[in-house]
Amino acid sequence: MKTILLTGFEAFGTTPVNPAEQVARRLDGESIAGATIVSRIIPNTFFVCIDTVRDALREIGADAVVMLGEFGGRATISVERFALNFNDSTRYGLKDNAGVSLQGEPTAPDGPLAYQSTLPVRAMVTAMRAGGIPADISDAPGTFCCNHLFYGMLHHLAVTGQNIPAGWIHLPHLPEVAALEHNLGAPSMSVATAAKGLRLALTALVEHPQDSDVPVSGRLQV
Repeated sequence: MKTILLTGFEAFGTTPVNPAEQVARRLDGESIAGATIVSRIIPNTFFVCIDTVRDALREIGADAVVMLGEFGGRATISVERFALNFNDSTRYGLKDNAGVSLQGEPTAPDGPLAYQSTLPVRAMVTAMRAGGIPADISDAPGTFCCNHLFYGMLHHLAVTGQNIPAGWIHLPHLPEVAALEHNLGAPSMSVATAAKGLRLALTALVEHPQDSDVPVSGRLQV
């Protein structure tokens, strides 16, 4: 594996600073386990985000795609296992950055209900925990732009026959976002800690073409 495309969403909704953008920028150009990280910041806009990552993948010719977003309220870096062909931003009272809100619409009308991440999910979580970073597996990616892009890219790879690892990782709020009045009490994680976790996770990605079969205990229920 020579190149990993790492994407991070921009600020959105009530999140003025997105940890995904900050971590992606910090890791851009780094070499991890012999693989070069190439980062792209992605517009938090339905469908446009899929086109943007698809074009970046074509441009870079990456050997893997790891996409980042924020999931406020979680205390761990969570590696998502499933992407759903379903959008409902009205559930969160949110619109994308173009002012669009979707409710009950699929990302790909001709696509399956769900795809499974092709990242070595267990190996990545195990590596982060061993390095002292709170991490967990999640089976619930939400129904906003994160899940939308996650599904959209897995669908694109499937229909174009590109057999490369791809998946999604959610990050907690940054401390300055958790300090906002409407987020008080929410857990947070610094850019430095989240970036350390991603380095460990990406190292595991390079070193585990096949995921570990060792069970990973879980606390994340949402």
